[in-house]
Amino acid sequence: MKIKNLRWVILSLIALVTIINYLDRGTLNYMWVANVTSKYEIAREFKPGMTSVAVADQTGTNYQLYDKKGNPIAIVPAAEATESNDGMLIYTKRGGIAKDLGFVDTTLDEAAQNKQAKEYLAWITMCFMVAYGISQLVSGKIYDKIGTRRGFAISAIIWGLSDALTSMAVGIKSLSFFRITLGLGEAGPWPGTTKSNAEWFPTKERAFAQGVFGASASVGSVIAPVIIPLLYLYSGWHVTFMIVGSLGLLWVIPWLIINKKSPKEHPWITDQERELIESGQPKMVSIDDKPLSWGALLKDKNSYSVILGRFFLDPIWWMFVTWLPIYLMEVFHLDIKEIAMSAWIPYVGAAVGSLSGGWTSGALIKRGYPVLKARKVTMYIGCVIVLPSMVLAAYAQSALMAVTLMAFILGGFQFIITNIQTLACDLHTGKSVGSLAGLGGFSAVLGVLITMYLVPQLTTGGNWTLFFVMGAMLAPLSILSVMLSLRGHKPGAGDHCEGTCDYKQMN
Repeated sequence: MKIKNLRWVILSLIALVTIINYLDRGTLNYMWVANVTSKYEIAREFKPGMTSVAVADQTGTNYQLYDKKGNPIAIVPAAEATESNDGMLIYTKRGGIAKDLGFVDTTLDEAAQNKQAKEYLAWITMCFMVAYGISQLVSGKIYDKIGTRRGFAISAIIWGLSDALTSMAVGIKSLSFFRITLGLGEAGPWPGTTKSNAEWFPTKERAFAQGVFGASASVGSVIAPVIIPLLYLYSGWHVTFMIVGSLGLLWVIPWLIINKKSPKEHPWITDQERELIESGQPKMVSIDDKPLSWGALLKDKNSYSVILGRFFLDPIWWMFVTWLPIYLMEVFHLDIKEIAMSAWIPYVGAAVGSLSGGWTSGALIKRGYPVLKARKVTMYIGCVIVLPSMVLAAYAQSALMAVTLMAFILGGFQFIITNIQTLACDLHTGKSVGSLAGLGGFSAVLGVLITMYLVPQLTTGGNWTLFFVMGAMLAPLSILSVMLSLRGHKPGAGDHCEGTCDYKQMN
């Protein structure tokens, strides 16, 4: 049996598991603070045929809430509810993991509760990111050693089990532990995809393939704020973790069946596609296929275009992935249902930017631009999109305006990151690709840890302006790092280019 365009089938499976990956990591963020706002008709007593009703007690200090069937729901203090002009009582029930596991003191005022929720979320996310960073560093080496087939399968099993078992968390220790093991599994696809794309795609298609990967992460982010809140509302957070965690485990089955071998040995690939892939590889020669050591990579100035570029840039993505639900809740007072209706919008922009960023650099290469120059030009475009959008978002007057501007922010981010990630296989070949991608991922995590710690401090009192100021500084710092580091790739000791390679063509 032969399958046409098998490389795109492989990439489609990677895209699918990346979507699942983002669903798994989004479970905590979207269920951490899950407020639900409801309206009740104010009445003296409940009568058949009435909608949900709120009946005040004799002193007027509390309301008894009833559902449509007349069943009592709860007694709420009048001070915690609001009467609208049309005679309705508006009550927001605070819920979510932070409240259920006792991380917030419900006797405190709303601002104090929000501060506690943000501090605990920052801590747990930092635990996740430390594990994620270690995994980024190690996963590149592991994928280089065992290959992408087994590497992806192991990663999906680890993070799938971790997310499913989070349903058993009872406190800060168990929750942090499960997020740590989730981070150990979830980082693999990033160096793994870079390596897989280097194996399965010719140079001219790699940026677009990386863009598809980035877009799939965005798709996961688009559907997470819709699917996760719906699952939470209908089944609670325990069941939601179990359902979402099982998806990665199920994905392993088709992955192992279809991704049998490398392109050179795969029995289902056509001769034409194999020739396309092999003829489109960089003209590199290697005495052996051992990856460069981390020390050798760190001595190469070009490596810092990936390492420092991601150190400054990746925090932008994580700032929004982690904090968007709480931002919308705290600044615009959206409940979990309203967040589900709006939080997906920024990631549509991210998906468009990811595909466009990969396509743009690929189109420039086809027009005769040297590979690295094409990458740089595309990064410039992304930075021009991010900066003004970040500034305007700081002064957004509505949730719709804010998430729309965030769509431009994340779209520009993807323009840049798609091409920074691709630099690893532009600069190296074989097993060194995953190693450099892993170093880049580890440095990215260090940057994320710093910003993650700062966010609760910068947003004290519900003012998020400094949050956007920090984001606006990161994109140009990333671009500057790439420009200063990426001076050209000259063949020499430790490189694998042929002696006749013209290094100027890499600029």
